[in-house]
Amino acid sequence: MKRPLVVAVANQKGGVGKTTTAVNLAAALAMKGFRTLLVDMDIQGSASATLGLSPVDESCVDVARVLLDERPLEDAICETHLANLSLAPAGERMAMVDLHLASAYGRERVFERALLAEGPQRLVATFDVVVIDTAPYLGLLTVNALVAADTLLVPVSCEYLPMLGLKLLGETVERLRQRAGARCEVMGYLLTMVDRRERITVEVEELLRKRFGDKVFEAVIRANTHHKAAPSHRKTIFEHEPEKGRGREDYTALCDEVIARLGLRRARRKAPVRGPKPADDAAPARALSRG
Repeated sequence: MKRPLVVAVANQKGGVGKTTTAVNLAAALAMKGFRTLLVDMDIQGSASATLGLSPVDESCVDVARVLLDERPLEDAICETHLANLSLAPAGERMAMVDLHLASAYGRERVFERALLAEGPQRLVATFDVVVIDTAPYLGLLTVNALVAADTLLVPVSCEYLPMLGLKLLGETVERLRQRAGARCEVMGYLLTMVDRRERITVEVEELLRKRFGDKVFEAVIRANTHHKAAPSHRKTIFEHEPEKGRGREDYTALCDEVIARLGLRRARRKAPVRGPKPADDAAPARALSRG
């Protein structure tokens, strides 16, 4: 089976812009023509809600059900209203998955097995990139994402507390590489909620760049109220913010840097960049698959 490139977006500290980054990086890659799958492995299901694909009822196949029943990930893949972007939504039972994984065979690799399992349509093999939004803690859900990933993107908000946990995250990745044979390496650290008028932003950026050097992305995500508003309209920043908005500029710059760092070949077809529309004009998403 052809394996897409898998990017995990993770930080055990919440409130650092992890889901915002996962959603908008996936959207940016899709707009540049890469067939992209966003996998929601956060118990809060925020990425799914942002794209308007929250579970309809318990019969829907979602990532939680894939992990609980050890089904192919293909069963949970849904189209979104954005060209080239599909979603595997989290599911309401995601909070139960960590407990289930504790007693599962090969518990660190349950998601990897689901990702690599060939369903009848072999959908996963059609994607160029898989972006995983992870839970904001280092439990078995996040461990499963890291083991399945080729590379890790770490959002870090411009505060001191998120920086304190980076050592633990780095040690966890290294331990998974040594003990579980994981391939995952840190692609880069992304500064989020950047406001250079604040002294703390300047101090955190200096500390991060001194400590991690070129592992820190040149692109940064500036503080922007549109990032908070877009999910309530079930839109990415590219749909919600007007042209030349800072959010669109920042995530486009991040996407370009990710493409360069990963050595991705240019995609064949680009999707159009849509400007903001009235909320009631949002295109309805296809219902989740059932099984």
